Amino acid sequence: MSVSSASPVRPVPPDSGSRAGITREEKMVIFASSLGTVFEWYDFYLYGSLAAIISKQFFAGVDERTGFIFALLAFAAGFAVRPFGAVVFGRLGDMIGRKHTFLLTILIMGGSTAIVGMLPSYATIGVLAPIILISMRMLQGLALGGEYGGAATYVAEHAPPGRRGNFTSWIQTTATLGLFLSLLIILGTRIGLGNEAFEKWGWRVPFLLSLILLGISVYIRLQLNESPVFKRMKEEGKASKAPLTESFLRWNNLKIVLMVLFGGVAGQAVVWYTGQFYALFFLQQTLKVDPTASNYMIAASLIIGTPFFIVFGTLSDKIGRKRIIMAGCVLAALTYFPIFKGITKYANPALEHAQATNPVTVVADPKDCSFQFDPIGKAKFTKSCDVAKASLAKKGVPYRNEEAPAGTVATIKIGDVAVSSFAGNTLSPADFKTQNAAFEKTLGDAIKTAGYPAKADMNQVNYVMVVLLLTILVIYVTMVYAPIAAWLVELFPARIRYTSMSLPYHIGNGWFGGFLPTISFAMVAASGDIYYGLWYPIVIALITAVLGTLFMPETKDRDINHE
Repeated sequence: MSVSSASPVRPVPPDSGSRAGITREEKMVIFASSLGTVFEWYDFYLYGSLAAIISKQFFAGVDERTGFIFALLAFAAGFAVRPFGAVVFGRLGDMIGRKHTFLLTILIMGGSTAIVGMLPSYATIGVLAPIILISMRMLQGLALGGEYGGAATYVAEHAPPGRRGNFTSWIQTTATLGLFLSLLIILGTRIGLGNEAFEKWGWRVPFLLSLILLGISVYIRLQLNESPVFKRMKEEGKASKAPLTESFLRWNNLKIVLMVLFGGVAGQAVVWYTGQFYALFFLQQTLKVDPTASNYMIAASLIIGTPFFIVFGTLSDKIGRKRIIMAGCVLAALTYFPIFKGITKYANPALEHAQATNPVTVVADPKDCSFQFDPIGKAKFTKSCDVAKASLAKKGVPYRNEEAPAGTVATIKIGDVAVSSFAGNTLSPADFKTQNAAFEKTLGDAIKTAGYPAKADMNQVNYVMVVLLLTILVIYVTMVYAPIAAWLVELFPARIRYTSMSLPYHIGNGWFGGFLPTISFAMVAASGDIYYGLWYPIVIALITAVLGTLFMPETKDRDINHE
């Protein structure tokens, strides 16, 4: 099923892209749209950058491992509702205009972010704290669902033919710049207050700063005029009166929406979130790299890699959007395993050496092993396999699984050494506590002797190589992300463009991408293999590469003024 004939193609007149320079109004459009969107992404990604601290503040009622997974789920809640925001605000954008719609989205985003900074912790108001937190995350997700489509459409509709990739690539930098700004302010606050004060109350400061950024954003966006394409449609009475029906209940447009999702955005999303968010989680949670140092390294890679958004956006005006996006998906899928193994080698060489010389294996009856996720904190994981895996996970030690005969008490093999677990489900709480303490000490001594570090030795980190590998991940991000806004705008008619492009974009980025840290972390926790979670983005990226190559059209020469 090709979608190449579903949207009319009107070649750009030969001299239409030849205008030199950029007008003052166009500069203002790019600057104002991009700056406001940077602030909105800053708000959204503060949570992801502070997930470990938020876990302790708002999910203290469960164990540490479950708390972190639950914090990631709360992070993902913001992504879960993004498609609904795309439907609500996309409809408004196609009916009342681009400018007014993304002015509303930034008000919602800034307000809900500031509330998180004021929200009492679990220790103060109990279960109400995570409920309000998740509610604010969902409001953020709704707002972001309407923001991106509006900004991308607005900028593209102001761009001269032949330069849409270049113009919209500035919008594409905003997610990365928003992440960078969040890391920068977090680092500045942490250094200024000290780690203890920051983790106790200073983490709130970056959230409260959102009020200042909100004021700046609203002021700037009030200065903008409506998109010329929408203004003309409105004056001629050609604006859509039912954009949802036209977008999703008519097959000619719906098939484009579906192919955009699976043959474009899904792969772009997993490459984006692997390269920028999962890499940070991997450094901090898996490799136990100091949070400040890991933020510095991520920030450095973003500084180096961000200009490539403009490079690939401009290149897409010359050679096309499709081939750059597909190449990024394929390159990422083929190289993720060696890159992440390289990050382990250079960020925590002691862990890599211990894995190679003294691999850890959990030998257990599969029926004795539970998926240890307890969102309400009531379950007791006391069977011998659960005890063994929980202890290894707490110590950050990777392992592989080996099946044992039914009824066998689990054993942890560390190189040539074996440490027996115990059947805690047969013991009283007091006896379990005593035996578990003895087991923890025996296992801890064996792990230490085998060379497994409690945390990364920062004196052994090869910062240059880690930043280089992180930068490669960011460059993959720029390949798949820089051309996608222009591609989406060009695929849909102007009268339903905001609605049609927003939904697949936010399903792809909100669901396929937004749930990536949670899914990958859970896959690692279940398997014990610190690289196992990479299979998720690799499979999705390859599916997109195949479908996109076979069925998606090239659009760089399309006329986007058609209704």
